[in-house]
Amino acid sequence: MNRGLGQRAIALILIASGVAFMIIVLQGKNMQDLLKTLLISIQYSQQGIIAYILLYNLATVLLIPAVILTLGGGAIYGVFWGSIYVFIASTLGATLAFLLGRYVSRDWAIRKLSQYPKFLALDRAVVKSGFKIVLLTRLSPIFPFNLLNYTFGVMQVSLQDYVLGSIGMIPGIVGYTYIGSLIGDITQLGNSSLDLGIRGQIVQGTIYAIGTLATLSLIMYGSKLAQKTLEETL
Repeated sequence: MNRGLGQRAIALILIASGVAFMIIVLQGKNMQDLLKTLLISIQYSQQGIIAYILLYNLATVLLIPAVILTLGGGAIYGVFWGSIYVFIASTLGATLAFLLGRYVSRDWAIRKLSQYPKFLALDRAVVKSGFKIVLLTRLSPIFPFNLLNYTFGVMQVSLQDYVLGSIGMIPGIVGYTYIGSLIGDITQLGNSSLDLGIRGQIVQGTIYAIGTLATLSLIMYGSKLAQKTLEETL
């Protein structure tokens, strides 16, 4: 199969998956409830770990928020192993989405965005500072994890910088798997009225603090980097 056929096949798979997802939504199936049901099945499955990682990958590619799955990793496997499995799953899923963004939609996106000099400047800037930018965005909670995967695929971030920058997910992963382990009951995941106790509140506060610092750092660093590259170009 040549590259063109391969790209079309991948695009068709994505479209089919998207249609399947929309059918689920239109049928009134609540996504959180669906994920919880799948997690319960995984919990009692002999191939649970593999199924969990594959489910996480699918959710990432289909832009389904994976917070419930991250909490579920902690509820099922505990903090230590849960964090490891979530990191593996999220990194694999993010890399898959990155590659899809790069080889399926990059040319189209660049044509559309070429009229915005600042975007092109930032696109060139990430060639030299891709690792730092990926790292900071992974630490920051304001950037949608799933959408960011495709965005970096469109930009000139190297695959190496992208994968290495994924270590920025670790604080959030450990924090949320810990919260998931405190909850324990999969059916209660995502329940905002649930009392997590003082330890859970401390963990949440720490996650928000790290995220806030990373966001401020990214805003300052990214703006400076893009402006510098833009000036050099012009």
